[in-house]
Amino acid sequence: MAMGRPREFDLDQALENALHVFWEKGYEGASMADLTEAMGITKPSLYAAFGNKEELFRKAFDSYVDGPAGYAKLALLQPTARAVIERLLYGEVDAVTDPDCPAGCLSINGALTCGDAAESIKQELMARRAQGEDDLRQRFERAKAEGDLPESADPTTLARYISTIAQGIAVQAVGGAKRDELKKIVEMVLMTWPPVAAA
Repeated sequence: MAMGRPREFDLDQALENALHVFWEKGYEGASMADLTEAMGITKPSLYAAFGNKEELFRKAFDSYVDGPAGYAKLALLQPTARAVIERLLYGEVDAVTDPDCPAGCLSINGALTCGDAAESIKQELMARRAQGEDDLRQRFERAKAEGDLPESADPTTLARYISTIAQGIAVQAVGGAKRDELKKIVEMVLMTWPPVAAA
């Protein structure tokens, strides 16, 4: 009976290792040598298992969205708009300051260093961030319809406001801000929630 060749590496672990390289160095900053070394595999094995670098990044990003950034989906399920932003922003703080992971957010780190060669990755990351903001807008629309947000609330502006705070938290973390410092920012947002609409 012919036996299939045993896989020489753990796909999930290899993908997680690749994720950390992309997270730390950005898409363009991560060389194939960095990736294969971190994943413990050869270039041909990488191509056979994951396709090219772009496909590997997309798979790594998907595992990031379901793993370290999974708090974002859970936040949208909270019963009130305030609970949504509380879960989202505290989740962001915990994720971007996790000592077991690179500082910051893959969506931001991955795109900030992208040049022309990585335009498609940059565009995809921008689209994914825009989708996250739109998910938040829809959740705030629902909150407004349920009377959980005042009639004067603008769900589009609120979603952009919270997205900007979340992205700022990620950038601050890369700059060395500590978890307790960033939690104070979240507390400030919550103290002024919902923000008074500008006239």
